[in-house]
Amino acid sequence: MNAIAKSPHQDLQSPVAGSQLIASSERKIWPLTGGVHPEENKHQSTSRPVSVPPLPETLVLPLSQHAGLPADPLIRVGDKVLKGQMIAKASGFVSAALHAPTSGTVTAIENRPIPHASGFYDLCIILETDGQEQWCPLAPVADYRQLSPAELVEKVRDAGISGMGGAGFPTAIKLAPGTAINTLIINGTECEPYITADDMLMREKADAVIQGAEILQYMLGAQECLVGIENNKPEAITAMRRAAAGKNIDIVVFPTIYPSGGEKQLIQILTGQEVPSGKLPADLGMVVQNVGTAVAVKDAIVDGKPLISRITTLTGDALAAPQNVDVLIGTLAQDLLQYAALKTSELSTLVFGGPMMGFSVDRMDIPVIKTSNCLIAATEDEFPAAPDAQACIRCGHCAEACPSSLLPQQLYWHARAENHEQLMHHNLFDCIECGACSFVCPSSIPLVQYYRASKGAIRTQEAKHAKSERSKQRYEDRLARLEQEKTEKEAKRKANAERAAKLKAAKTTEQTESNANAEEDPIQAAIARAKARKAAAAAGNSEPASARQASDRPLSAKQKELKIQLSMAKAQAKKTERVLAAAEASAELKGDRGDIEQLKSNLAMLNEQVSKLQQAFDENSQYSASKDSAEKPVKAAKPALSDNEKKRKVELAMAKAALKKAERALAAAVESNNENTESFKQAVEACQANIKRLEAEASEPPVETAITPSADARPSAKKAKAPLSDEAKKLKIESAMANAAVKKLQRAIASAGEDEQDTLKHQLVAAEQKAAELKQALESLS
Repeated sequence: MNAIAKSPHQDLQSPVAGSQLIASSERKIWPLTGGVHPEENKHQSTSRPVSVPPLPETLVLPLSQHAGLPADPLIRVGDKVLKGQMIAKASGFVSAALHAPTSGTVTAIENRPIPHASGFYDLCIILETDGQEQWCPLAPVADYRQLSPAELVEKVRDAGISGMGGAGFPTAIKLAPGTAINTLIINGTECEPYITADDMLMREKADAVIQGAEILQYMLGAQECLVGIENNKPEAITAMRRAAAGKNIDIVVFPTIYPSGGEKQLIQILTGQEVPSGKLPADLGMVVQNVGTAVAVKDAIVDGKPLISRITTLTGDALAAPQNVDVLIGTLAQDLLQYAALKTSELSTLVFGGPMMGFSVDRMDIPVIKTSNCLIAATEDEFPAAPDAQACIRCGHCAEACPSSLLPQQLYWHARAENHEQLMHHNLFDCIECGACSFVCPSSIPLVQYYRASKGAIRTQEAKHAKSERSKQRYEDRLARLEQEKTEKEAKRKANAERAAKLKAAKTTEQTESNANAEEDPIQAAIARAKARKAAAAAGNSEPASARQASDRPLSAKQKELKIQLSMAKAQAKKTERVLAAAEASAELKGDRGDIEQLKSNLAMLNEQVSKLQQAFDENSQYSASKDSAEKPVKAAKPALSDNEKKRKVELAMAKAALKKAERALAAAVESNNENTESFKQAVEACQANIKRLEAEASEPPVETAITPSADARPSAKKAKAPLSDEAKKLKIESAMANAAVKKLQRAIASAGEDEQDTLKHQLVAAEQKAAELKQALESLS
């Protein structure tokens, strides 16, 4: 903020004066690079002891009071909570838990203004206090040395402790650095003007600071512990030396200079080592903790209390009673300022933090959080409006004052040009935003604001780039996954094709052998029969007349029926033999013989049926031959048909042809699962009804006949075929549908994969059996 009036005689510490102060120290210390001497203004708030303000009616608890991810709420609106109860848990590695500062009821979880330079709103838990201050059960540790450092780190994590010096980094992370730590540094510098919270803490709770430092030293395994304090705090120095007497803790006093309280700057002063750019103090075997953090660790381990309060400085000329208060986290600024006797008419600027690194806010309903070490209620004379920025005169004062040995002028030019690459090249992120450069700038350029804006822009750009890289990686992973799946599918397809080829070859071999043994080529058979007939004709009368007459004799209706049934049974048996051969070949490849026994049983049944039909056909043929030899019926002359009879006969023939066509269409529709199957059924029934009508008309005697046959000729006249009953028609339709289903399954087996063939074969056997049963039932009715 840099609102302090500057004195040309206090801008920088001269090397000579610094060397004289360092020489007078009891322990060797090193000078700080750069630095300034702003007016301190600390005496206003140290005249009163630390007090406890009244319990407010409402506490506003932001879920993000630390560096990293915000905490996740564990409670809901309407829940009653106890003092010290965890109400939000850490949501990641870099996060911290949140606890109820007092007992009460959660009335809302909503966005409220939070302490931020940009006036942001964030999600907050609103707690209405009940005034009972009822604690939840605590778990204090009698002897922390009985626990391992890892167990103590978990307790610190559960207590929700973050850095109390202002940065707010979760303490548990710094206590588990993963590298050996030799030196623990307790930061009691508090170099920024106006702020006296750490000063008063060391004065009044020096024993707690030392006890917390010992616990931290045990957790880190550090060999030495240094407590750094500026020489402008004599009361705190005395109290700390008294508390550290006889302990392995060294109280180091060094000259006052701003910003000696920075982590890297304090390491340089106390040890002479500089933390390289991009590195952490842990890389040098050091860890730095604030005195307030040490007290919070002691409370968490020894007393079992989480972090629910802190000491905050209330100061500024607009307050009648400036002081330090031990305030509950979540207390609103307006409640604290009222407690410190705010002179509302004189208030000009309200600052959260110090005048160098703090930020001004334009409202007072903002809560105190874990990193809020100071509230400054300043008058207009105290913090006058900043003058307008002038052009840079290239004086170089900013570079001399920078404690991080940066080039603020170059950073300023690159920030204005938004040249992020050059900003990174000049180590922008090594800037601690102490404001020393802005403090000494004669042109009143708000350099720190430029640096903050550039850091935010770079972080946003890096976040977008990281998101883009993640999206690119996910896309590449997806392509690789799809390619792998494609390769696996292709390999599986090839394997299936090879198995299918082997199965087909085995099936072809078996089928060839079976056909060679069981069935001759029909073309060759026809040729052989023709040759046989030709040879018989050439032989003349070598064959007996009775045999020729028997072979030339036409078959009776019963013989035709038996012959058709015999042919179909033989065809079904041969088909079953081929399926059995294919199943046996498949079983040899796959080791599965589940269907073979069923196929063998079906084949035996079919062979038995063939034998019975053959026997019946032979017996009927012998009976017909003997009957013909005993009595030859006189062939009756066909009666002449009238024109009407001829017309009805033609119409009947056309109706039967239409019926056959409709039946074929119905079978095709059933086979292809056509949605018009029902309409095809209706067409078949209509054709059958038409045939029945025509047959009934044909059975009626004609009115006039051209020729009346004789009585002897009537018995031998050809009778009209009896019409089918409704049950027979239904069976005929079902038989056609069953045959169509068999054909469909046969085609499906031919095109199906190996995994599906077994199921389809089971279905085929069942369908063929059903078709045979329907055909047999139809024949029995006819």
